Amino acid sequence: MEYESQQFLKNLLSTPSPSGFEMGIQRKWIDYVQSFADKVETDNIGNAYGVINPDAPFKVLLAGHCDEIGFMITRIDDDGFLHFTKLGGISHKPAIGMKVEILGYKQTITGVVGVNAEHHGGIKDEYNFEDLYIDCGATSKEEMEQFVQIGDLAIYRRNLEFLMNNRISGRGLDNRTGAYIVAEVLRRVSKKNPKVGVYSVSTVNEETNMGGAYFAASQVEPDFALAVDVTFATDYPGVNKAKHGDIRLDGGPVLAKGAPIHLKINNLLEETARKHKINIQYELTPRVTGTDADRMRLTGKGVPVSLVSLPLRYMHSPVETASLQDIEDEITLITELILSLDGTENLKPVE
Repeated sequence: MEYESQQFLKNLLSTPSPSGFEMGIQRKWIDYVQSFADKVETDNIGNAYGVINPDAPFKVLLAGHCDEIGFMITRIDDDGFLHFTKLGGISHKPAIGMKVEILGYKQTITGVVGVNAEHHGGIKDEYNFEDLYIDCGATSKEEMEQFVQIGDLAIYRRNLEFLMNNRISGRGLDNRTGAYIVAEVLRRVSKKNPKVGVYSVSTVNEETNMGGAYFAASQVEPDFALAVDVTFATDYPGVNKAKHGDIRLDGGPVLAKGAPIHLKINNLLEETARKHKINIQYELTPRVTGTDADRMRLTGKGVPVSLVSLPLRYMHSPVETASLQDIEDEITLITELILSLDGTENLKPVE
């Protein structure tokens, strides 16, 4: 990974972007792609677009969502403690004892999720969000209300960590790695004069409603779209591989198979992987994918979609872990797929 690209990835992963509050990360994404994109724009939903070859009649849409899961403040009690609920599919279980950042309406402040001392009975065996609270050091509701109001968002306060064997760990790799990948594909494609139009989009709201992807596909009207997301790695202790499959870090990008996935696009991806000696893995999505692909395919006259995912350990936790090699392989796979297209591809499954 080039130094500038690595700094861009670190920059994305260090920027708070809870679903519905993606403005800061979108500005950084735009700043990066505008140096090589033919066209950069945004829409009323909050998506950011980088386009190469916008006049080409055949269009490919790459969607990587930039929002992350988090918390929403629900109440400020009389003593200044913050009570909260989940934003997206976040679990309450890792929250105990964690540091958080509250993106207050006036400023960002630090807090900790309180934990009952063992001497006082410790943590209950069964607890939920209603049992948790955030301590920012305030002494009263009135003091806390100077910085935070109901509906403000919060995230774990976690730094990106570089682990052994070219692996990274932190919060929100789901799916700011996807927003990074679609930008990097655009950068590499920009140097190669593609025959098709390439629309890389950093989409919003995937973790809560997938509205960003729907409106991106509605606006672009692509000939086909790829959702670039993450999927569950199963290569660590305690995972039932017989039930959840065998997906490994460093095993390469993961292609989905199932009713929402377009067979001809998958065939193109597989041919590209064979040609360039890129390892690929598979996951099954019989009914829906649970990603932006589900909403993009329902726009306009129907958009053929496929899903290319990054293997991810510990999804929706503060320590999501991925392989930089898998990220590089996924960028190469999608880049080479686009460069192989001549714009005359017939994607109809039945003639």
